[in-house]
Amino acid sequence: MARRKHVEFEDDDGTMLRYVQHPNGGGLVERGAKVHPTAWVAPTAYVDPGARVGAEAHLDDGAWVDREAVVAARARIGKNTHVGPGAVVGRGARLRDGAKVAGDVRVPDFAVVGPDAFIHAA
Repeated sequence: MARRKHVEFEDDDGTMLRYVQHPNGGGLVERGAKVHPTAWVAPTAYVDPGARVGAEAHLDDGAWVDREAVVAARARIGKNTHVGPGAVVGRGARLRDGAKVAGDVRVPDFAVVGPDAFIHAA
């Protein structure tokens, strides 16, 4: 039995969004997002429209990269972690399991955010 190549969801405004499985890990990437081929997207992670994920970044199970967010190269996004819309996670940064980054917030390069932490604008 063949696996589905894509999944469609209806957005809140009625727009249909099409997510495809990333070849490295099988997580779902919306067709308007850009994810580097060397990034790992776990099977239950997903990347929303307009988001970008850099080379060798790692998205663990349940990770959610929201619209227009950026996860830079070699960053690691832990299990059940949310990167809010328009947020930027710097190069090599680590978000531990359950962390949440509010929209339009920047996490500096190589920063470590603890488990279940909430990072919001100052």
